[in-house]
Amino acid sequence: MVIRLAESLEVPLRERNTLLLSAGYAPAYQESDWNDESITPVRRALESVLRGHEPYPAILVDRRGNLVAANNAFHTLTEDVAPDLRVPPINVARLFLHPEGLAPRIANLDEWAWHVLDGLRLQTARNPNPQLTTLIDELVALVPNRPKKPGPEHLGFAVPLRLHARRGELHLMTTLSHFGTALDVTVAELKLEAFLPADEKTAALLATTITHQRTT
Repeated sequence: MVIRLAESLEVPLRERNTLLLSAGYAPAYQESDWNDESITPVRRALESVLRGHEPYPAILVDRRGNLVAANNAFHTLTEDVAPDLRVPPINVARLFLHPEGLAPRIANLDEWAWHVLDGLRLQTARNPNPQLTTLIDELVALVPNRPKKPGPEHLGFAVPLRLHARRGELHLMTTLSHFGTALDVTVAELKLEAFLPADEKTAALLATTITHQRTT
């Protein structure tokens, strides 16, 4: 009954385990470490997806927004950020918005930063997380003030990322994928974030960048 009620309400697996414990039952959903042998097939499949997305950047993040895995295209974009921001656990929002991260290279930082922060706030509203709340407070103090008026590229919830790279400015849009049928807490909480080119110039620049990396 508890599981059926939780399924009807679309309660996350972690909270379902909590409900089961409160009702006097053992947790029904396993929580594995990313490197556990039990989820090796899933890990290999997701790593294959990351590689297959190249030459475009793609990452896996956990429920706290920490980097779990990334493809070479993402590592290429972030290779020149401050070393301490790349020490695990690497928080992706901090990596992008910190002054020693990618922030100086984001052409539309004022607008894109608040797009990211609003997404984090929505996430904490749905699933309260003290660590995420602390992170939001930290990043709010680092980014420019929210723009009074949306920029010309603003399309509601969609804010393309304009990122300066060595070979030119990249215009990127993002897609987020969740694993709704997973029965392991760790896998269910993963998010796959894929960065896609918003124009032909960006597609060509990314293809050139990854090709250059493979030949050096």
